[in-house]
Amino acid sequence: MLSKKIEEALNAQINAEMWSAYLYLSMASYCHANGKPGMGKWFEVQFKEEQDHAMIFFKYVISRGGNVSLKAIEPVPTEWNSTLNVFESTLAHEQKVTSLINDLCALATQENDYATQSMLKWFIDEQVEEEETAQNIIDNLKMINDNGYGLYMLDKELGARTYTQAAPLAGGE
Repeated sequence: MLSKKIEEALNAQINAEMWSAYLYLSMASYCHANGKPGMGKWFEVQFKEEQDHAMIFFKYVISRGGNVSLKAIEPVPTEWNSTLNVFESTLAHEQKVTSLINDLCALATQENDYATQSMLKWFIDEQVEEEETAQNIIDNLKMINDNGYGLYMLDKELGARTYTQAAPLAGGE
């Protein structure tokens, strides 16, 4: 059974994950519109992953006897100054999500909710990976600078990314 505080916090996180999905879909659109189809595809995969994250929280709340309360998704940005700016925004966003996950962990600890602490472990590891990936792409973009061939190659590399369902959902659909 979830405490009311934990249930409310997890519902807020579901909303945050759906906002993240919407943000990444907007970034995909920006990349496609600016001649970077590989990067657009990369963000489409991010979009699907964020939906998975929301579903992990959704299913967890239900499994613990809580009620899911979906809220309206606030508007997301639709324009960036450059491809580099899109990925810098991605890193800043992932750092914000890390902060949200850390706050959930602190609350679960305060509430002595060991089951929620255990569930959140996957998200802690996921956020380390998300931040590292965004930083690596930023580093590559800075190294490439305005080299057209380098941008072409990075776009191709990012476009090769494939979607894999989040481990906590695998086999549970």
